[in-house]
Amino acid sequence: MAMLERTLNGNFDDIVDAVHNGILSGSASASYEDGSNFSMGDVQVAVRMYERYSMSGGNRVAMSVTFVGQADRVHITAITAGGSQGMFFKLNTFGEESFLDTLAVFLDRL
Repeated sequence: MAMLERTLNGNFDDIVDAVHNGILSGSASASYEDGSNFSMGDVQVAVRMYERYSMSGGNRVAMSVTFVGQADRVHITAITAGGSQGMFFKLNTFGEESFLDTLAVFLDRL
């Protein structure tokens, strides 16, 4: 498992849409699995789940992205899982790290 966190300034919906499109366009095998939106007062939350095929691991890697926004600040937490090899220990996490790297590069451009 690997994790990435960032806080951005901007419109909540625009950032969620941009990240969604960036993830899907960042990998030919990336797919959107499901998501949820809700708000509590002036706080907005969106959760998205993605998957993609990892060539290095020969399997699929999942990434959950959670957005929490208030006013013009949006905090993003992305966590990847899967893609490792081994029954009891994680032996290969290249696919997880690569999926997060794709998101990190995109977030750095926002």
